[in-house]
Amino acid sequence: MLKSDFEYHLPEERIATHPLAQRDQSKLLVFRNEIQDHHFNELPELLPQGSQLIFNNTKVIKARLHFTKTLGAKPIEVFCLTPHQQSVEEAMDARGEVLFECMVGNLKRWKDHELRMEWGDGLWLEARKRERVADVFVVQFNWSKDLSFSHLLEEAGKIPLPPYMNRTAEESDEDRYQTVYAETSGSVAAPTAGLHFTPEVFNGLSQHHHECVELTLHVGAGTFRPLSEGAVDQHDMHAEELLISRDWLQKYLRHSGPKFAVGTTSLRTLESSHWMGVKLLQQGALEPLDQFDAYSLDGSITPQRSFSALLNYLERHDLEQIALQTQLMIRPGYTMKTVQGILTNFHQPGSTLLLLVSAGIGNRWRSVYDHALKNDYRFLSYGDSSLLYFNTPHS
Repeated sequence: MLKSDFEYHLPEERIATHPLAQRDQSKLLVFRNEIQDHHFNELPELLPQGSQLIFNNTKVIKARLHFTKTLGAKPIEVFCLTPHQQSVEEAMDARGEVLFECMVGNLKRWKDHELRMEWGDGLWLEARKRERVADVFVVQFNWSKDLSFSHLLEEAGKIPLPPYMNRTAEESDEDRYQTVYAETSGSVAAPTAGLHFTPEVFNGLSQHHHECVELTLHVGAGTFRPLSEGAVDQHDMHAEELLISRDWLQKYLRHSGPKFAVGTTSLRTLESSHWMGVKLLQQGALEPLDQFDAYSLDGSITPQRSFSALLNYLERHDLEQIALQTQLMIRPGYTMKTVQGILTNFHQPGSTLLLLVSAGIGNRWRSVYDHALKNDYRFLSYGDSSLLYFNTPHS
């Protein structure tokens, strides 16, 4: 498989650079055996009876920090990507000092001096550039008051819109580039499949006896990195942090009806957790998941068994949750284990997200995307949605 197998022409005017006035008025393409056109607010009636929807409740942090040395000068942008040698939860709760791996814009203007911004009430934030790690820098942040780093970013930062929007964040993005159920700070990109949900849609889901479950994966900037040229398997998959918790494991195991992931990040969390459970059963250790681990592990073990093993591990060690990293690459040849389908937006050409869609519905992804392009669907983060049923025996 080559990157070129997952390319299609996406006209620039089809990229949604701003959200619709109402979240749930977006279009919803439904694909099972055929393609149907709906609107997102119809979702509760379209799902199979007694479905379980699994959401990623991560919250986008204001990860872009602009430091200006003198009035009118072009700012140095420090884009906080991921904590350095620390979990996301620990870094977000840090007080006084934290290390982050960051991209730096206007780098030439940042010599060896500290960057500083101040507020009138005695609050200040300093950034000191440390070692380089690949194409990013480790940056040490220090600040004056007894505030968490998460709180400080809310005060000082800007929402990191995806690069393909080609615009700076506006005040409205602080609300709209965030799901209505966002809770756990740590992502630098939104789980965009969830942006369509409103309280009214959730009421409809409840009235139709569907169940909603929340888990957490903190979305990294690597989600926007295109596939490497050439063979797909040569691409170095980005790592992201997920939380395995008693709460969502118990709810997943109790539910016997159809299950759907809300977004690629929810799906990656579920599938990665399954394989972590398989590794736990086979090797006796709970460990991060490498890019191709899933393709060599025992495929006969069910999610019921692997998730039960994870739950037992947490209970034995008196843990409510545990943070682990996954690099799982889901590409054609992979069989989905944990859900019957996915709610997801329309993704960039030549991306790992399109690989995942292709793994789920096969080569019919081209028919789905052609239909969306011909029928005025809006693409990417602020675009329209799709409900895709996977090519699995139980779907």
